[in-house]
Amino acid sequence: MKKYIPIILCLLFSLTIFSQVIYEEFPSNKLDETRRLKIQLPRNYEENVDKVYPIIIVLDADYLFEPVAGNVDYFSYWEDMPESIVVGIMQGDDRYDDCEYDDTNFLPADRGADFFEFIGLELIPYIDNNYRTAKFIIAVGHDFTANFINYFLFKDPPLFNGYINLSPDFAPLMDERLPERIPQIQSKVYYYLGTGTDDIKDLMENAERLNEALKPLKSENFEYHFDNFEGATHYSLAGRGIPNALEKIFTVYRPISKKEFTDVIMKLNTPIHEYLLKKYKTIEVLFGITNPIRENDFIATCSAAEKKKQWESLREIATLARKQYPDTVLGDYYLARYYEETGDPKKAMRTYQSAYDKEEVSFITVDLMLDRADKIKEDFGY
Repeated sequence: MKKYIPIILCLLFSLTIFSQVIYEEFPSNKLDETRRLKIQLPRNYEENVDKVYPIIIVLDADYLFEPVAGNVDYFSYWEDMPESIVVGIMQGDDRYDDCEYDDTNFLPADRGADFFEFIGLELIPYIDNNYRTAKFIIAVGHDFTANFINYFLFKDPPLFNGYINLSPDFAPLMDERLPERIPQIQSKVYYYLGTGTDDIKDLMENAERLNEALKPLKSENFEYHFDNFEGATHYSLAGRGIPNALEKIFTVYRPISKKEFTDVIMKLNTPIHEYLLKKYKTIEVLFGITNPIRENDFIATCSAAEKKKQWESLREIATLARKQYPDTVLGDYYLARYYEETGDPKKAMRTYQSAYDKEEVSFITVDLMLDRADKIKEDFGY
């Protein structure tokens, strides 16, 4: 496996070539200095003028930016997560001062307090004002900076929606404060914690201890994931943690998979069309993105409705598909299937025939539509 890792990393890093990476000098009043930023814009950002994008803030961007940006570009290319704006803060040796906390209350102090305000009061508003952003922000940090992003959980509401903690070097009391704070949060929070069996021993043990405290927390607003990667070191775990975290955070965004079809949709006791609408409403509410329903998801839910004989759900989904993709055969095919199964063969035949000049989708070809129309004509003598 090790011999393939450089190839995989090269693939991920090369993907950033197709996205726009901007280097900016950002003058900060809070820090009283200029900070260097790396900003990766999604592919076709300039062309998609009506589209908005979540933000991913990457601390330690000197070495974390490329792994995060490459994974974001890769996952979004395959629609496993929304296209996003990746903002990296270059820190270098300043990372230690940036993450400074008080020796008494262990909260950001001096330079750490300035850096905290720089992110919340300067950087985020700047990105919002200069780029087309959705109201969903993820923060990524490693050891000291992973500890630091947790301070934003204590804002009300928290500044970030998602927290990717890679081998955090927690300040004292943080492992006690987090389990107390999280149940009080009223907004949806995604929290990822990653370590490795070959991580720095104290950090791994602290992460495992926090995991034991967070696992029992039951809240609709708190979605938690933990990984302890076998054989991963303090630095190599980032290469495995970043894609795992993104995959977990954006599970609901992904196209309906075989597993979701089998383990979730086929076991529903409620109408399938309601599940489909709820999935996309959830995407809109959580990520601030209004997406058209994918053709794949129409086909998956229609197939499930057929298998479960939920004919009214099939009609609802087919009607929606017809409106959303009027130039394709998608909606017509499943609407015709509804008419067939509910005793209106003549209407089914005409619906099949009406799609002769439309675009084909997946297995639904024009020939298939016309063959079904001919079969009905033959069976009923129309």
